[in-house]
Amino acid sequence: MQHEFVTGNLALDYVATVAERGTAHDEHLVAPDDVAEWIEQAGIVDDPVAVTPAGLERARAVREALFALVQATIDGEPAPREALRAVNSAAAAPPPTPALRDAALRREGDLDAVLSALARAALELLGGPERARVKWCAGEDCTRPFVDRSRGGRRRWCGMAGCGDRAKAAAYRARQRERAD
Repeated sequence: MQHEFVTGNLALDYVATVAERGTAHDEHLVAPDDVAEWIEQAGIVDDPVAVTPAGLERARAVREALFALVQATIDGEPAPREALRAVNSAAAAPPPTPALRDAALRREGDLDAVLSALARAALELLGGPERARVKWCAGEDCTRPFVDRSRGGRRRWCGMAGCGDRAKAAAYRARQRERAD
């Protein structure tokens, strides 16, 4: 599966590995290999990461804790204690390590290092100056959070390829129907 990285933050892209949370609940991390594939596509580390069934459960638990923090941030609610504890715990693990190999920089680490990097990215975003720029996509079925870095702060969709295109096409069709009536 080709994963999308459109949110402006890897932790938010990771949260989006469950699509349409309120309706279809489309889980993208069904098997350990799905997590390994997402990590490879995200480019957090340079070598493949081994993910066991227990690792899959740990990865999903961290993702759900990240989602709870993002949801609380966007909704202006206090962070749920258990979610905050889980994300802080993941962030406390050593992150990927840079290493020089054959005159090339490599990022090395296991699943815990990757989860640490994701937790740290979320904590820096949600505890930093861009906190107020984290929003939900306005796409009809999309539940992807994103960082609105547009100048006016009026971005509505997680990405133009996909949600933005569908919304603009639907608006165009609606205008055409109005004109025809």
